[in-house]
Amino acid sequence: MLTRLQGIDTIVSCDPLDRVYTDTELWFENGEIVHIGSWDRSADREYDCKGMIVYPGLINVHHHLYQYFSRNLSKVQNLELFDWLKALYGVWKNLNEKTVYLSSCAGMAELMRYGCTTCFDHHYVFPENGGDLLGAQFAAANALGIRMHASRGSMDLSEKDGGLPPDSVVQTVDAILRDCERAIQTYHDPNPFSMRQVVVAPCSPFSASGTLYRESAVLARESGVQLHTHLCETKDEEAYTLSAFGMRPFDYLASLGWTGKDVFYAHGIHFNDSEMDRIAETGTKIAHCPVSNMKLSSGVMRLPDMLKRRITVGLAVDGSASNDGSNLMDEMRAAYLVHRLTWGSDAPSGYEILKLATAGSAKVLGRDDIGSVEIGKAADVFAIDRNTSDLLCAIDDPKNLFGNVGYHRPCEYVFVNGELTIHKGKIMRIDEETLHRFSETELKRFLSTL
Repeated sequence: MLTRLQGIDTIVSCDPLDRVYTDTELWFENGEIVHIGSWDRSADREYDCKGMIVYPGLINVHHHLYQYFSRNLSKVQNLELFDWLKALYGVWKNLNEKTVYLSSCAGMAELMRYGCTTCFDHHYVFPENGGDLLGAQFAAANALGIRMHASRGSMDLSEKDGGLPPDSVVQTVDAILRDCERAIQTYHDPNPFSMRQVVVAPCSPFSASGTLYRESAVLARESGVQLHTHLCETKDEEAYTLSAFGMRPFDYLASLGWTGKDVFYAHGIHFNDSEMDRIAETGTKIAHCPVSNMKLSSGVMRLPDMLKRRITVGLAVDGSASNDGSNLMDEMRAAYLVHRLTWGSDAPSGYEILKLATAGSAKVLGRDDIGSVEIGKAADVFAIDRNTSDLLCAIDDPKNLFGNVGYHRPCEYVFVNGELTIHKGKIMRIDEETLHRFSETELKRFLSTL
């Protein structure tokens, strides 16, 4: 099936040469970009992109989609991370397949509406008898048509062990490892243009034991999948690992084998210089979550120092309840502004932030087939309309648009693997009224213990 996007005003490719194409066309076939520019071929499908700017699909490298159903709750506002988590675990213990399916649909639908074509979700709450929660997430992604990486996250330290979560949402190391193996065998697809992959992801140093971290790393490497965890998000975490293990968080994780090109951390706010040097030397990667870090008063990541060291960094919205939105366009604007405020002229440009959300995020997920508009890459792109009053005198520099100006409307088009998933902000493959109705009913059950 040959698809033609015609009449494109501008393509911002985010490729290694930072090419920008004007007055051009884009061609897909079998989920792959096969040509850029005019072509003497007949297309099976054509889409009018007159007056539109096309970008590579945004890639979200850290989320907690189940939290979409615990957003903006008055009882947890103004709490910082540890107290916030303790308050919400009493709600999250009610998760089941239906909650996870519906919240994943809702969260990823919002992501897609604003240009996201690939989502990594860090799911780590597995209540007893909750069902196949990763299966529910992949079913939601399939229904929407979004590319998804899902983690088999884990916690084995409850309150009685000195951790934060209650007994009802932790598991034994053996049970966790068995289910990690099952998830990889059942769902992981390592092939080019894969629509679903699995990541092994203990939650954090204050909810997962050293044994769980070590054994998870062995399993992931034997299985050829990536490793992920939260690290250096707060000063409370730093105090915890110094007290419990006599080491700073990074040193503790490094001692357990958690560095390397197959490892990516979420947050990474409180690294010192020597730790960043070691991260760069080992090829370890970082998911940057600026809005969540601001909302929870966690701090500002030293992004300019990381980029100077050529550390691979991607962009993420983090949990829906610690961001309260799932919009990577907003995240780019927030990232640009917080770093301008903090670092001044050393801060990354709007275009550098866009590249974090595209090519950088692809590298974080270990993908070389997504993240830019290039021949041979997956046909994951979005288009916005430049001819709106919102963008008057704002489109002279489309590379820096999302940082310098921001864009606040849903996309005109979103394509994933060459398939249309969003048109004029409308989700093409599921009925939103039905999703809303079912979700309202499930929310009453889910929040009943709050």
